[in-house]
Amino acid sequence: MDNRGFQQGCFNSFQSSSSDEDLVDIPGTAMNFSLRDDVPPLDGEIEEDKSYNGGGIGSSTRMMDFLEEPIPGVGTYDDFNTIDWVREKSRDRDRHREITNKSKESTWALIHSVSDAFSGWLLMLLIGLLSGSLAGLIDISAHWMTDLKEGICTKGLWFNHEHCCWDSDQVTFENKDKCPKWNSWSQLLISTEEGAFAYIVNYFMYVLWALLFAFLAVSLVKVFAPYACGSGIPEIKTILSGFIIRGYLGKWTLIIKTITLVLAVSSGLSLGKEGPLVHVACCCGNILCHCFNKYRKNEAKRREVLSAAAAAGVSVAFGAPIGGVLFSLEEVSYYFPLKTLWRSFFAALVAAFTLRSINPFGNSRLVLFYVEFHTPWHLFELVPFILLGIFGGLWGALFIRTNIAWCRKRKTTQLGKYPVIEVLVVTAITAILAFPNEYTRMSTSELISELFNDCGLLDSSKLCDYENYFNSSKGGDLPDRPAGAGVYSAMWQLALTLIMKIVITIFTFGMKIPSGLFIPSMAVGAIAGRLLGVGMEQMAYYHHDWAIFNSWCSQGADCITPGLYAMVGAAACLGGVTRMTVSLVVIMFELTGGLEYIVPLMAAAMTSKWVADALGREGIYDAHIRLNGYPFLEAKEEFAHKTLAMDVMKPRRNDPLLTVLTQDSMTVEDVETVISETTYSGFPVVVSRESQRLVGFVLRRDLIISIENARKKQDGVVSTSIIYFTEHSPPMPPYTPPTLKLRNILDLSPFTVTDLTPMEIVVDIFRKLGLRQCLVTHNGRLLGIITKKDVLKHIAQMANQDPDSILFN
Repeated sequence: MDNRGFQQGCFNSFQSSSSDEDLVDIPGTAMNFSLRDDVPPLDGEIEEDKSYNGGGIGSSTRMMDFLEEPIPGVGTYDDFNTIDWVREKSRDRDRHREITNKSKESTWALIHSVSDAFSGWLLMLLIGLLSGSLAGLIDISAHWMTDLKEGICTKGLWFNHEHCCWDSDQVTFENKDKCPKWNSWSQLLISTEEGAFAYIVNYFMYVLWALLFAFLAVSLVKVFAPYACGSGIPEIKTILSGFIIRGYLGKWTLIIKTITLVLAVSSGLSLGKEGPLVHVACCCGNILCHCFNKYRKNEAKRREVLSAAAAAGVSVAFGAPIGGVLFSLEEVSYYFPLKTLWRSFFAALVAAFTLRSINPFGNSRLVLFYVEFHTPWHLFELVPFILLGIFGGLWGALFIRTNIAWCRKRKTTQLGKYPVIEVLVVTAITAILAFPNEYTRMSTSELISELFNDCGLLDSSKLCDYENYFNSSKGGDLPDRPAGAGVYSAMWQLALTLIMKIVITIFTFGMKIPSGLFIPSMAVGAIAGRLLGVGMEQMAYYHHDWAIFNSWCSQGADCITPGLYAMVGAAACLGGVTRMTVSLVVIMFELTGGLEYIVPLMAAAMTSKWVADALGREGIYDAHIRLNGYPFLEAKEEFAHKTLAMDVMKPRRNDPLLTVLTQDSMTVEDVETVISETTYSGFPVVVSRESQRLVGFVLRRDLIISIENARKKQDGVVSTSIIYFTEHSPPMPPYTPPTLKLRNILDLSPFTVTDLTPMEIVVDIFRKLGLRQCLVTHNGRLLGIITKKDVLKHIAQMANQDPDSILFN
């Protein structure tokens, strides 16, 4: 950022700054902050009513002496900057204290106080209702458009395949998907569905629809909302840590993400909607925050709302309200006070209830692959469950390394300049490979539902094609049976599906369309689990006299449940990729409704995390945060190096002196010159250049806005006017320009450490307080400054990584 020419026109840039909801068009651009000494944050706005009623901690109530009201824009943040958590919390405490004091004065003030306290719960209610409604709309639309690739319903174009055949009298268990009212494209175009030509017509139409959906998705993202691409969770984590990315949670992003998510899922690509649903829910939360002053004007309070919105997003994605709250706490949230826990639970509950009321799948379930198992598991089965955990950890580590390598190649080569071509090529390859195999042709959610299924007598799936050598006229669990030809055929098809999913997901995640990773990861694990489960089932049937089986599995008993293995495998692979543990187990438990399967899920999830951590410490979202250079301080990592604050602060030895402002000896022109010749986000204020005694810290943005306001509204302020950061200015000789007092934009209590403070403590302070910068002193004299970016660069350097990678791009 070059601020030269400041005096002529840099003020005007603040007047045209866009709000959180404004469209941000960034294709083909790279945002380079290498010159910026502060690390960027995420969600600020400059609006006429967004003001800051207290400079630093302990400052007085009026912003500037020559103004009766606070200056619009002071106390807000630039795009791609970090919020000041301490200042935001202080502002909220001041606001709450003022409301409490006024509530004792009148009935109207008391009502206002009560409404202010209730506004948080009302906001959670609205977020839950909106998130659940959008999730239901996405589910219904995606189901219909997925079926559109194979045919249409003649009794109503708006019916998907299942709804079209619901009331048909000609549907049989063997051919439950065939009914007269549902016509494939070959029936519509050439009036037959038999023969090679009909197969080719259906094949062509399947690929054509997939390409059309993918093209529409990537085009809408590229033209209208570039921030609508990807999963959104890495950016949500960064935003919740205090970073500001305007437009990422705005209304255009919400609209385009909702539409393109349906298109991307319907195209048949190896992606899911669960991660993007978190982004959608957070967009809902951010937009609804604008209806409540308490959250619109305070970035820290807004992030509490976004944490609850993330919980609502997972709640509607998996039908797991408790798992959603734990996911927000474990995986995405940076600051999660107790009141946010309860509000998150309420928002997740309302969202799940709303989705249940919509009933998108027509089965009174919140997800397509809800399943219930009734057969207990045996202690010996922990061995194959742990093997699935090892597989999940290996898959997670492999996926993260290869996907990050491919995404880095996309960012650093010409490939990144052609997102539409990339999406169309991957879609074409996926569709061409998927159509011949029924398990790749169906949607990934349907595949998982098929793999989780516990076979019954009436199931016509090839996975349930067992040979029945018994007579059963009563209900109950079916005994283990020998596999029929259909099962063996399905095993080969699933093996091919597993290979395809593993490979194609690597290239799909990270493209310029909405793409979640939960469902593809679960599909990989579910396939591996089902294959292992069927193998164990057949081994128990044919070798029930072996020592490992004879004590608990007698001939004719129902010993092994392959669907349970699929579920455990799905949890293992999802845990290996995301490194989720507690929230993952709870989500899977809520999916199955069986308490007895918590131990297998825990064993697989923990084994998966241990194996994946042994091969690489980062989960997929943390890896993408580092790849994109987001300024995110991971709270889970320990800093164990013996360095001191003086080793990291700026300036270093032989560097130019630290740029500072003095409290009572600089003119407006001097300050404007400092601003125009530097790119720092703020400046320490000292008593004098000789003493270097620290007075406070002032933000660049607040200085620019305050000086501009003074030139407009205070008569006589000129370039030679003295700027005072002191409480009282000395009497001035006659005919001298009036002084400009800016004490009220000065943070009088900036966080400071001594030069001998261990960096281990400094890093901990930055993490726990969410600091933007920290001043370094020695015996009260200012020595230097440490910014969040300096801390991130130092951590990268200590880990033998490129410190210049800490650069938002």
